[in-house]
Amino acid sequence: MKAVLLVGGEGTRLRPLTETIPKPLLPIVNRPFLHRVLDHLAQHGVHEVVASSSYLEESFTAFIAERHGDPRITWITERDPLGTGGAIVNALPFLNGTFLVLNGDILTDLDLTAMLDFHRSKGAVATIALHRVDDARPFGLVAAQPDGRVLEFREKPSELVPGDINAGTYVLEREALRGWARGGMVSIEREIYPALIEAGAPVYSVLSDAYWMDLGTPEKYLQAHFDALDGRLAGVRCPAPFLAETATVDHDAAVGRRVVLGERCVIAEGARIEDSVLLDTVHVGPGALVNESILGPGAAIGAGARVQGSVLAAGARVEAGARLDGARVSAGRTAGAVS
Repeated sequence: MKAVLLVGGEGTRLRPLTETIPKPLLPIVNRPFLHRVLDHLAQHGVHEVVASSSYLEESFTAFIAERHGDPRITWITERDPLGTGGAIVNALPFLNGTFLVLNGDILTDLDLTAMLDFHRSKGAVATIALHRVDDARPFGLVAAQPDGRVLEFREKPSELVPGDINAGTYVLEREALRGWARGGMVSIEREIYPALIEAGAPVYSVLSDAYWMDLGTPEKYLQAHFDALDGRLAGVRCPAPFLAETATVDHDAAVGRRVVLGERCVIAEGARIEDSVLLDTVHVGPGALVNESILGPGAAIGAGARVQGSVLAAGARVEAGARLDGARVSAGRTAGAVS
C-alpha cells in the first residue's frame, strides 16, 4: 500500500513560526509532526509515501535523511505550488492500484484499515473521511446520503452551524484522477471531487469519531499539545508537563501542567510558564512570564518580560521588561514595547 502526503502548504496562519519551519515539521511534544503521520501510516500497512513541496524544500531533505524505517519516502521536487489535486496528479507515476492521501497538517488516529475496507466494499473511486464539528464556518460542509455516498461539497457557511466536514484523509483509485494533466494547479476539493460527483462516479464518505485536529492556527497547535498531555492522542504517552531531558528549570521557577519544553531550554529563577510550547534552546529570563504562547527555536525572553498569547519565530527576542499580548515576532527580530 502507498500513500500521498500533502505537505506543500506554507502555513500562513502559523506565521511567523512557519517562516523557517514547514508546518508538517513542527514538533508535537518535541517530535516532528510528520514522524507521527508516517508512523500512523506504517501501522496500517503503508510501505511507501510520495510527497512534494516547493516551500522550504531543504528542510524536508534533512528530515528524510534522518528518518528510518517504514514507510519509505519518495520525494518529488515541486518547482511551483500545485494545490491539493495537482500534487496528487503529479505523484501518479509513482502509484499503482488503490492509495491513500493525507493532508500533512491534520493530527488524527483515524482507523485507515477500516476506511480502506469500506472503500473496497462500496466499489468507490474515492472515499473521503468526514469529521463532525460544532462550527463549520472555517471548513465548508460535505453532504452525503445515509449509506455514505457523497452528494456535494458545500461552500463555507456564513453563520455558525454544526456539520460534517472534509477531514483531509482520502482513499483513491487512479481512475479518479483521469483527465487531469500533470503540472497544473488543481484543487481536489473544489475541482476534482465536484467533477467526479457531477459525472456520477461512486464517491463515498466515512464519518468518524476519531481524534482530529487541524494544526493550522496557533490556538489549534497549542490545543493539540494540551490534548497530548491529557492523554487524548492514541500512541502518544507523555507526562504533564513535558520537559525534555536536557531542559533546565530553576528551582524557583514555575512550570504549569500544560507546558512542553524542548531540548536545552533554560527557565531562569522566578520565571513562570503556563499553557505554552517552547521549542528547542529557548531561554526565558529571570522573573519573566510566558502564557498561551509558542516560542520558536532559539527564542529568548528578557528578564521581567510578559509574553501573552504570542508566537515567536526562530531566534526572536523580547527585551527585558517588555509586554507582548497577541504579538507575532519574526525570525531574528527583537520586540520591545507592547505589540
